[in-house]
Amino acid sequence: SANICFFYSISIISMAKALTLAFVAPLITTALSPFFLNEKVGIRRWSAVLIGFIGMLMIVKPAYDELNIYYLFPIVFCIFFACVALSIRSLSSTEPNYRIALYFSLLSMIVGLATLPFGWVMPSKFEFFLLIFTGIIGSYANILLTVSLRIAEASLVTPTKYLNLVFAILLGYFIWGEIPKILTLLGAGLIIISSIIIFIRESQLKKQVVSPRP
Repeated sequence: SANICFFYSISIISMAKALTLAFVAPLITTALSPFFLNEKVGIRRWSAVLIGFIGMLMIVKPAYDELNIYYLFPIVFCIFFACVALSIRSLSSTEPNYRIALYFSLLSMIVGLATLPFGWVMPSKFEFFLLIFTGIIGSYANILLTVSLRIAEASLVTPTKYLNLVFAILLGYFIWGEIPKILTLLGAGLIIISSIIIFIRESQLKKQVVSPRP
């Protein structure tokens, strides 16, 4: 349902605006994790999330001059994504990775098939190949997400979602020759800094946990 909301939103509104709203998901997940998962979210992790969010705004530079009801779909995506992250984190304590990923993929397929009567267009051979490739990569990414949420807290994992934009910039440069602007590079730098802050803080916490008693 989360993916359907996002795909539908980018068919109506611009990609930049949809992405901006969609990247609110880490903020929602971080805000809800103390209540549903009893995770401790300190000032450093919140600072890293906000720095990443500012970097994302510098990259996409949205302008909400024509707000309408379709802007609600990325917001719904954020809520559903936060629910997914929290659910996977909770299930990881009792269920194996493959089972969580399998159920997620099966339910996504069923919900996706239910949308066929509302605008199915027969893809070309190349588009069909891209769909299969996307499905394979997406399934593997889902498994990695499940593993990461088993190992680390949801409020730690979801802010790294901002790195998507950094990889998108790199792919755009090497594949399509798109030259990023200065503001885009600055935004990417902030996202990288936010990720580094999260990883350094997590490393410090792990050292505190495993440090021997005197």
